[in-house]
Amino acid sequence: MPTAVPPSAEPRPADPSPRRAARATVSAAALQHNLRRVRELAPGARVLAVIKANGYGHGLVGTARALRAADAFAVARMEEAVALREAALEQPVVLLEGVLDAQQLPLASALGLEVVVHSPEQLAMLEAASLARPVQAWLKIDTGMNRLGFPPEAARDAAARLGRCGNILPAPRLMTHLACADERDDAVTGRQLERFAAALGDLPGERSVANSAATLWRPDSHADWVRPGIMLYGVSPFADRTGPELGLQPAMELLSTVIALRTVRRGERVGYGGVWTAREDTRLAIAAIGYGDGYSRHLGSGTPVLVRGQRAPLAGRISMDMIAIDVTRVPDVEVGDEVILWGAGLAVEELARLAGTIPYELLCGVTQRVGVTMR
Repeated sequence: MPTAVPPSAEPRPADPSPRRAARATVSAAALQHNLRRVRELAPGARVLAVIKANGYGHGLVGTARALRAADAFAVARMEEAVALREAALEQPVVLLEGVLDAQQLPLASALGLEVVVHSPEQLAMLEAASLARPVQAWLKIDTGMNRLGFPPEAARDAAARLGRCGNILPAPRLMTHLACADERDDAVTGRQLERFAAALGDLPGERSVANSAATLWRPDSHADWVRPGIMLYGVSPFADRTGPELGLQPAMELLSTVIALRTVRRGERVGYGGVWTAREDTRLAIAAIGYGDGYSRHLGSGTPVLVRGQRAPLAGRISMDMIAIDVTRVPDVEVGDEVILWGAGLAVEELARLAGTIPYELLCGVTQRVGVTMR
């Protein structure tokens, strides 16, 4: 008779969701804290939480669920709105770019979406459509961004046409977008606010102007709705400040794992192109993350990461799947140790400066092969 296998020795089924080498954790509590911070700064305004681009890399649906207390969500594309509805999220959803063609209007109506109208073509589509139920429209005025929107002199006529359109709920909302709000000494923002007020005068309809930067420093822009984006994720819109300095809590931590250790001798070169040379006998940790995961290749040698709570510099070029870290002065590093690319103790704003870019790009650049976990 065969000997019974003790329960502790029985083979266990493979974990269907093993830990990924490159991964990101997102704090729902931090997202909620940042939303409360928005309300503290703009107590008289409703909050249109911008969660486009996969929640700025934080995960579209998970971010929306964490931010249920927002008054509405803003996305850029129809597929993002559809994903929210498929996840049974019933909050108002605004399509910031509006519809791309007339075929999208019935879907917007069926899903209860709100649409930005920024061009004569979109206005004509709405006038010609046959919708089961009217939609909420947001009329966008271009006050200086020179990207999307009706020119100020056309604002009143566009608003009047929307007001007569049976496919639109009464009193379309009115919005513009600020070009330089992250530059606090720039006079452009003041001029844009003046143009917006002059173009609309006493037209009925709720107003929306403020992005994250204006929410933080231009209370005269708060109006009826603020539209925070980057600040909801705990990141500063200003080049010279970090999120925590503004009372925000960074929500994402980007992590990897040490998968190998090696020693290179003085004078040996490391990585593609051999652009980094060891000045002494050097202990290297190889971590499983690279530009294929969204860790920017523009981050060069010397860029800090955290290993065992200590800063350690990158050595050589970032590869598609791996980085080399000089851990000579970090004792007892082992295979399996966690590596923090940005997060607690290492602000994504600092990494963005080193990469010559903005935090938005680093966050949105996190690729799908990075496992994002909401906690």
